[in-house]
Amino acid sequence: MQSVVFVDTSILCNLVPVPGRDQDREYVQQELKLRLARREEFILPITTVVETGNFIAQLDNGGLRRSTAQRLADILRLICAGRAPWILHDVPWNRKFLEQLLDGADTQADYVTHAQNRIGTGDLCILTERHQYYQRTGVPAAIWTLDAGLNAYSILG
Repeated sequence: MQSVVFVDTSILCNLVPVPGRDQDREYVQQELKLRLARREEFILPITTVVETGNFIAQLDNGGLRRSTAQRLADILRLICAGRAPWILHDVPWNRKFLEQLLDGADTQADYVTHAQNRIGTGDLCILTERHQYYQRTGVPAAIWTLDAGLNAYSILG
């Protein structure tokens, strides 16, 4: 069975790359090659797309903002076309999702506890999306991140 990995914003910002958020670009590119060689499949959570897009929209230089946005758009179009090493994951934004987010997904700690420990709702959305993926497919998935807080939950179970 192939490994499934949810990709965090810290990784996508280095892959696009997003100026000012791409300080680990060489490492991430090398790691991507290794993961592709291991035939890992990647899921791009909604939060990762939203956060990366927000970082791009905040760039001061209009030309750089446009070219970076175009690179992200190109990646997303490849995913839509099934021509990238990513699998699409449909996630409903509904009461069940929000309740699982507030309960902390499968982390054994609720939102308030996570907030106190500096784990934000973006990270909790990724954890909730991964939890729902596992519930739907029975396939455990890791999270590829450079964020120390989220990394504590990067392996399911």
